[in-house]
Amino acid sequence: MNDRWQYLIVLGFCLAVTAPLEIFGNGVYRQARRALRALLPVAALFLVWDAVAIAAKVWTYDGKYLTGIEMPPHIPIEEVLFFVVIPVCGLLTYNAVSTILDWSRRR
Repeated sequence: MNDRWQYLIVLGFCLAVTAPLEIFGNGVYRQARRALRALLPVAALFLVWDAVAIAAKVWTYDGKYLTGIEMPPHIPIEEVLFFVVIPVCGLLTYNAVSTILDWSRRR
């Protein structure tokens, strides 16, 4: 396997594992606008933080595990996707657990 796809593969795996949770409750993907309103401000804040840390050389990314596609200002596309994918997975999990707990309380 080519190492440069590892970050994207992990993100895809996270989505694949949590995607079935959409069937519980009102869903996350079925409420896309609501999810975007929750995710975008947080993602923007972390992307700014990331950009500052990269510019200050606080941290870097190993190009061996990246596709080489960058978003301005020099943030790997994988990192941009991370700030969307992982919170979506978290929302899916939270929504599913909340729904299941509500079901169990009704019994």
